[in-house]
Amino acid sequence: MGVFAQQQRKWWALLGVSIASFLGCVDFTIVNTALPALQADLGASVDALQWVINGFILALSSFMVLVGRLADLHGRKRVLFIGLTVFGLASLAAGLAGQIDTLIGARVAQGLACAVLYTASGAIVSSTFETAEQGRAFGVLFGVNGVGLAVGPVLGGLITSAFGWQWIFLINVPFVLLSLGICSFSVKESRSAETGARLDGWGALLLLIGLPSLVLVIVQGGSWGWGSPLTLALVALALLALGAFLAVERRVAAPIIDLKLFANRRFVAGVAASFGLALFYCVAFFVMPLYLAQIRGETVQASGLLLLPTTLGVALLSPLVGRLVDRKGPALLIKTGLLLFVLSALLQAGFDGQTSLPYLLGAFVVMGLGWASILGPSTVLGISSVPQEVGSVAMGSLMTLHNVGGGVGLAVGVGLFHHFSATPLDDAQGAFLNGYRAVMGFLAVVTLLVWASVSLLLRTAPAPVPTAEEGTSRG
Repeated sequence: MGVFAQQQRKWWALLGVSIASFLGCVDFTIVNTALPALQADLGASVDALQWVINGFILALSSFMVLVGRLADLHGRKRVLFIGLTVFGLASLAAGLAGQIDTLIGARVAQGLACAVLYTASGAIVSSTFETAEQGRAFGVLFGVNGVGLAVGPVLGGLITSAFGWQWIFLINVPFVLLSLGICSFSVKESRSAETGARLDGWGALLLLIGLPSLVLVIVQGGSWGWGSPLTLALVALALLALGAFLAVERRVAAPIIDLKLFANRRFVAGVAASFGLALFYCVAFFVMPLYLAQIRGETVQASGLLLLPTTLGVALLSPLVGRLVDRKGPALLIKTGLLLFVLSALLQAGFDGQTSLPYLLGAFVVMGLGWASILGPSTVLGISSVPQEVGSVAMGSLMTLHNVGGGVGLAVGVGLFHHFSATPLDDAQGAFLNGYRAVMGFLAVVTLLVWASVSLLLRTAPAPVPTAEEGTSRG
């Protein structure tokens, strides 16, 4: 195959995996605006509706590391194809569901499949592109993902009102077929170079007990009560299972998670930045729409438009950021992005009932700039700092901790918001703003701590000063 043909093939591969990853991002957010229609049509309770979202998150977060390991062992292209097929069938089942329980089951299957779409797509990009081009390639991938996150709620509302909620799922099927078609000729099979390695069965079992227990506590602890017997029992189970998992992983020849990854300072810095990113945007995106609706009195459509500077900022800037990563490296961009997050949180802490539109949009734009500066570069930093043969596991570990960051942030942030907005004040608006400012203060402090951690981890030792003897010999 000629050089030109090879160049074309790798960009076709990027297109194929970008479609797959885009589907996963859209399905993360597309359901939210369709929930009222789902409730009316299926007669579902509020708790059951919540599981349409929570079931997806639970499966997604719990299986990322495991499917990453399976992809490394059995072939990333093969596992991607299985994931796409499961995702397509789950989307079909969700669209045809006549009962809420069937829909929840289909959403769990979608979450499991999306764990593959996220991890295998990143590992395929890493193995397809040379290191010098990875920033640009990941920039495109995460730009597409940003579009998916941004347009998901808008698409959900438009499709539901025009065709019915079923089509927010059924529309996935032709795109799954398109992705499979493009990837079939453009993606080359790649896997770990480990010879004779097999999946660690005990490690897999402990991981599948520990991670779902932990995620379940994060998403349900607030409604169950953090001190309730069920919450405490699940916390104990998660700690025991994950502690045993770490003990097993230290002894087996071919671990699911190579704990040596976390001895790599650059990888840990990438994970920390990704964790901080998810924590920030999950919490901010919980309270920002509430501020727009309850304090400014904006409609759902107007709120969506006002949030676009943030989400579209990620989509439009990610490819540019990717090119900058190739030229300057990811470290400076990540640190700048974290400081932009701190600035956005401080600006938003100044919001009140009379905040001007330019000030508000400025704070949202700064958040979008920060998001774009962290999203792709943190992944490039994490993946490029480890051997290619563990690319899927590294991607799975990074994205799992990304989701845990979002879940932990949401649990703490929502708790803070409710606590401070419940403070006795003369007016409801003042109480709300009290909670909003507490949340933004929390985000500013946590993000500053993440920035300090990343800066410390990426600090390189100064070059040794040559002795007089060494200087003479070099002369």
